[in-house]
Amino acid sequence: MAEVSVKNIVKRYGSVQVIHGVDVDIKDGEFVVLVGPSGCGKSTLLRMIAGLEAISGGTVSIGGRVVNDMLPKDRDIAMVFQSYALYPHKTVRENMGFSLKIKGLPKAEVEAKVAKAADILDLAKLLDRYPKELSGGQRQRVAMGRAIVRDPQVFLFDEPLSNLDAKLRVAMRVEIKELHQRLKTTTVYVTHDQIEAMTMADKIVVMKDGHVEQIGKPLELYDSPRNIFVAGFIGSPSMNFIKGRIDEADGRPVFVSDKGATLPVGEVRAEKSQSVIYGIRPEHIAIGPSGIPARVSLLEPTGSETQIFARIGGDAIDAVVKDRVDVNPGDEVLFTIDPRRAHIFDAKTAARI
Repeated sequence: MAEVSVKNIVKRYGSVQVIHGVDVDIKDGEFVVLVGPSGCGKSTLLRMIAGLEAISGGTVSIGGRVVNDMLPKDRDIAMVFQSYALYPHKTVRENMGFSLKIKGLPKAEVEAKVAKAADILDLAKLLDRYPKELSGGQRQRVAMGRAIVRDPQVFLFDEPLSNLDAKLRVAMRVEIKELHQRLKTTTVYVTHDQIEAMTMADKIVVMKDGHVEQIGKPLELYDSPRNIFVAGFIGSPSMNFIKGRIDEADGRPVFVSDKGATLPVGEVRAEKSQSVIYGIRPEHIAIGPSGIPARVSLLEPTGSETQIFARIGGDAIDAVVKDRVDVNPGDEVLFTIDPRRAHIFDAKTAARI
């Protein structure tokens, strides 16, 4: 079994603390993504699991063993970095089998493991090429193959797709997820790209400033964000946020913005006149024959959908609609919002109410 357990992990650099008592439990075979903005501590946490950073406090366990004082080579993990870090003077075959050769494994066993990994990653025809003769995606597959041949308990990925172009990132994202489904190896993956996190993860750990903001399945975080940070970070385009208060109209609660716009809400636990922040995702706004008047500022058509930047009174709001719309900047449209899709956050604590 290859569970990974992180308990009350702390990291300090002198008097500066960058990881603040993080707890994460990763099940055997689970694909967990650590996500957050630059500087949130996700890569530092991954490096502590790998043994590349000293642990200032707390424990890391892999397969039931506390590994705090173990060297990286003794932790039975394999890491794939943002940089491919391939030996330029060695062939693909030699790069993939180098760690096994260093361990002293028989040549036949090394060749068998390399051949198996090459088949999995569609590298069999490239085994005699050198890194300079490969594309970026092929080099990243070689780096993954070098990890696979070791047959580790845990794979650790540190932003492995950051150096690839947009189209290749999508292709490699699919390859890595399919690889995990075949191998069923426990995987911890770091990225700042929330789309990667949403599409690849069994479970997402959202981090900010060295703290864990929320842990959950991708759609749990999308549907029920714990606070404004998670709500704004998960989902693309980002959620709309409007400051205002809860009021009442016709015996029902409504949201009234600081600039006078009135928007629908479902059942809320906020008190009347309580200062709140209203959140609604752009894809949860539709154009209808009736609704809330909005003045269009800008349109961004992408073919499959159209993003509409508009203003409701003095408040900016974005909508994403699947249909192509015959409107122009300056036109007025009517937005409809399902109140069940609205999120209400406490203005003081930023927590979802």
